[in-house]
Amino acid sequence: MRLRNLMVLFFGPPLLLASAAKGQAPASPDNARRVVRKLVPNYPELARKMKMSGTVKILATVAPDGTVRSVQPMGGSPVLIQASEDALHQWKFAPAAVETKEVIELHFNP
Repeated sequence: MRLRNLMVLFFGPPLLLASAAKGQAPASPDNARRVVRKLVPNYPELARKMKMSGTVKILATVAPDGTVRSVQPMGGSPVLIQASEDALHQWKFAPAAVETKEVIELHFNP
């Protein structure tokens, strides 16, 4: 049942990219690190054929220099997660004094 719920909720091509949280703090636009460079994920061919739409949520660990060190999926279609992770590894954030955790939501619509 869990997989079915994920498949219903999280499908589609990228439209909007948003950073939601900083470090351990609650999500707030005021404390999120600014994204300097974004790469829109490639829309997988399988997702295109199935006309998938939805949201992929990923927790990104961002180094003090602004590079993405690691990503961890928090929700979304398995078909779209890999494309989202590949794109996020190429994002660049504004420098900060410490490493932070950023929750990134990638919205997909056919």
